[in-house]
Amino acid sequence: MQTAPKFPYNFIDKIIITQEQIEERVSQLGEQITNDYRDSDRLLLLGLLRGSVMFITDLMRKVQLPLTMDFMSVSSYSGSESSGFIRIDSDHKTNISGWDVILIDDIVDTGYTLYTIRKLLLDRNPRSLRLCALLDKVPRHKVDIKIDYLGFAIPDYFVVGYGLDIDEKGRNLPYIASVDLDKYLASKK
Repeated sequence: MQTAPKFPYNFIDKIIITQEQIEERVSQLGEQITNDYRDSDRLLLLGLLRGSVMFITDLMRKVQLPLTMDFMSVSSYSGSESSGFIRIDSDHKTNISGWDVILIDDIVDTGYTLYTIRKLLLDRNPRSLRLCALLDKVPRHKVDIKIDYLGFAIPDYFVVGYGLDIDEKGRNLPYIASVDLDKYLASKK
């Protein structure tokens, strides 16, 4: 008989995507990107900090091509809710004009973040621009957005793990887990 896993946080509800499932899907995405960009001499993976860090580092090891990596720091969340306002805290350093850019985010919720950053980046004249996200909550979209490279579509859960957090808690988990928001709010009192 298998015992239930011990969670390091009392607000974890259940694991919805295992570490093994993440590893398998990241490998598949790396293979797909490798095939799609095999003729590119200027491939840039541009991650949105901080949630995408684990995803982008694992993904870049699976892409079998020369590439470079850069980051932007943006914020749109306060606690468990998306504010709808996108703030750029730190811009990327690479001049992306003429580059094949893959913008990488941890999760698409309303879609405002990727929609806004995509528009900004297109004004900077990349050769191409595609979107990649580990997770997508399609029912929550407020804008029309197409994810070119998607890890997993998930239900409307608040999730932590594999870089995702709630008030900086849960990023270090190797899996994706749903949060019991009632327990989380009670733990803050």
